[in-house]
Amino acid sequence: MKKILILLFVLTIFSCVEDAKKDIVHLEGYALGTTFSIKYIDKNIVKYDKSVDSIIQAINKSLSTYIATSDITKINKGDSTIIVDDLFEEVFIKSKKIYQETNGIFDPTIGILVNAWGFGPEKPIENLDSLKVKELLKFVGFNKVTLSPASKVIKDFPEIYLDFNAIAKGYTVDVVGRFLESKNITDYMVEIGGEIRARGKNQHHEIWKIAIENPNEDGSRSIAASISLDNESIATSGNYRKFKVDKNGQKYAHTLDTKTGFSSKTDLLSASVISKLDCADVDAYATAFMSMGYQKTLEFLKNRNDLKVFLIYAKPDGTIGTYATVKFEN
Repeated sequence: MKKILILLFVLTIFSCVEDAKKDIVHLEGYALGTTFSIKYIDKNIVKYDKSVDSIIQAINKSLSTYIATSDITKINKGDSTIIVDDLFEEVFIKSKKIYQETNGIFDPTIGILVNAWGFGPEKPIENLDSLKVKELLKFVGFNKVTLSPASKVIKDFPEIYLDFNAIAKGYTVDVVGRFLESKNITDYMVEIGGEIRARGKNQHHEIWKIAIENPNEDGSRSIAASISLDNESIATSGNYRKFKVDKNGQKYAHTLDTKTGFSSKTDLLSASVISKLDCADVDAYATAFMSMGYQKTLEFLKNRNDLKVFLIYAKPDGTIGTYATVKFEN
């Protein structure tokens, strides 16, 4: 009898594990110029792929500078009649907050220079020099843009070009996550282009675990560390893959210094930010830290116990160093 009870107990555990595996739903696709992967536990095995597609379409319509008919594109082209939606408004407010916290280092009005250097959807400026950059800097500054009570964007200069791409992926992750929560799904991981929001546990009843890549310039992929996300978000920014090369062979990183208008020349190669805040927030902070560099980032973090980081930086002797404010697993 005892052997039968033990056998039944083992079979019950095995059955529960198998059921848990069956409960996992995995959605994959493309969004915002990159890939996405969504995993969640749902006993009803409902695939919300159409709903996710609708969310992505709504965000593109509101915030994509690569779509000619989007609200942000119309605003950038001078249409002052556009009444922005809740998606645009939330991103605007979050951006304003982080712009102020970072003393303007995170600044979505850098868009005019993103285009000028050839990193945006508009035609780049040939032979861009310091004089032209200085002229364009007059149109940079998120303090020169406001949102009216009627939800209209008011710009001090018509040339101001808004670009929320440094926060949009993280924000899309949040909106998808909130949608899943509205369906009473409490265990999920949403990843878009490396930005992640995780809640609850995976199909193995463990906290979601993700990997952070090494900054390999040769295009190869290797893991620097891994971390478990306990109801947290993570975003990583790095200059080691996305850059332009001019006719003289000079590399220009995609992270621009909002003060100088030129590529950020810092010793920080990669910044991963982890927090219980929204993924949009950590997405923006990661971008800001890349411009700040290693030492300024450490100074900023002294008063931010809500932010954890994994930083990869270049030491003066040319070797690579790492810094972590959270326990990572190699």
